[in-house]
Amino acid sequence: MNYTENYKGIKVDVQSPNTDISDAVQQEIRAALDKISRFTSNINAADFYFKVDGSNNAALSSVSIRLGVPGPDVFAEEKGDNWISLIKAVSDKLIRQLQKK
Repeated sequence: MNYTENYKGIKVDVQSPNTDISDAVQQEIRAALDKISRFTSNINAADFYFKVDGSNNAALSSVSIRLGVPGPDVFAEEKGDNWISLIKAVSDKLIRQLQKK
């Protein structure tokens, strides 16, 4: 499932090959962008990449987010088993990077 949307002036591109993204995960994507936007107002784009490695019994999910901001882009990735908790963890990593800039 791939889709693109414009959320509050931010071009959001979501890629999840071979995986469907539920409405709850889409809401969490928007909530993460709202949270990150409190630390910088210059986000031009956000690329979310959802990936599942392995078989059903031993599947490992990963979420990567790249933020298009002035200067070098900010990128973070996390692996685990729950999409929503992974999005929260990655957005926290991005906020720490933005605070260091």
